[in-house]
Amino acid sequence: MSGLFITFEGPEGAGKTTVLQAIKELLSTKGLPVTATREPGGIEIAEQIREVILNKNNTLMDSKTEALLYAAARRQHLVEKVQPALEEGRIVLCDRFIDSSLAYQGYARGLGIDEVLSINQFAIGGTMPDITIYFSIEPEEGLKRIKANQSREKNRLDLEALHFHTQVREGYQKVMERFPERFHSIDASQTKDRVIQDVLNVINEALKKIQL
Repeated sequence: MSGLFITFEGPEGAGKTTVLQAIKELLSTKGLPVTATREPGGIEIAEQIREVILNKNNTLMDSKTEALLYAAARRQHLVEKVQPALEEGRIVLCDRFIDSSLAYQGYARGLGIDEVLSINQFAIGGTMPDITIYFSIEPEEGLKRIKANQSREKNRLDLEALHFHTQVREGYQKVMERFPERFHSIDASQTKDRVIQDVLNVINEALKKIQL
């Protein structure tokens, strides 16, 4: 019996990490088997790669190096954590997956969405999300939230100029046009409770169609 693979995507400061944890708790209280994880990271090897990718001192990192490191972390995380959980019939909530690479490295870094997709297809094989929830927010608002949230992990991507984050948003639009069947866009500028409810509605509809 296979589980349900749900990925949370969006630009910096969209609030997806906070909402993901809230959704995990809500689903768990219903007795549903849920695994929450993140990219890059989620398991020891991938967390070590995350430290390299997001280290604020690594400003000289080449864009292709960055894309390859993300793909490497994704591969290890997938085989070590995501796929086993899905095989157990669990709901996997993952903070970022392949679409982040397509939007950030493929589009915003200018490497090409098709080129980055090719790298990642090698890494993940045929494992794609069943549902991808996109947290839509204006780049200015996202960066404002980051600045205001003192407890948030600050990383190398937060140092990028507004233009880069605008490109990321455009990149996600391109990716959603390519994979419309699995994307659900949520207005992340709403209150946290409203966003959580909107996400929960999407997941509940998906759960009606499968038997975990």
